[in-house]
Amino acid sequence: MSLTDLFGETADVVPQGVSLQRSVFSMEEISRQFTMIAEVLALSPPFRPCMRNGTPFGHDISNCGALGWISDTRGYRYSRRHPETGVAWSPIPAALRDAAMAAAARAGVADFVPDACLINLYGPKGRMGLHQDRDEADLTCPIVSFSLGADAVFALGGLERRDPVSRFTLRAGDVLVLHGPSRLRFHGVDRLRPASGPRHAILPEGGRINLTFRRAG
Repeated sequence: MSLTDLFGETADVVPQGVSLQRSVFSMEEISRQFTMIAEVLALSPPFRPCMRNGTPFGHDISNCGALGWISDTRGYRYSRRHPETGVAWSPIPAALRDAAMAAAARAGVADFVPDACLINLYGPKGRMGLHQDRDEADLTCPIVSFSLGADAVFALGGLERRDPVSRFTLRAGDVLVLHGPSRLRFHGVDRLRPASGPRHAILPEGGRINLTFRRAG
């Protein structure tokens, strides 16, 4: 049975190391998360990174936590300061940090304490190609991802880029955890469904926010 078949409206953990937790957050909780993110972005404003060859990303990002993920012509890496303002990143709001730790615990990962949260701000045509998250110092720590805003068609592959890819929908309030043998699975966002999901002033019309919590240092 494929991932698409198994990932229904209930939370399943298949294959090993992939935990899809449906509707973890209520609309009220999502509204509070939007407020916390707005406060973070006021201190650590969104910016448009570029790849090593100078090609700009298709969406803005920001970070909170002791370390923030950045990309430019020098490559992918973590930095303690915003690349444009030179100011240290805003701290991870305690409620978001605790929710990420709880999500990791539900996936069977104890003692996860994130020190970095990447904030992806997608417009209605936003997407992200298949990639691995492998810039962290300790790749045994999980990746915990929160979905807010419009639905996203999420692509999940294997440990090699050529491996088969399964696709399923991530909705506002869903949480995805990759850990253990699935920590380095290729993954990406094929497209958004702009008419879906809750709206907020910090989102472009029909956009989506993804929060990705990591242990970077």
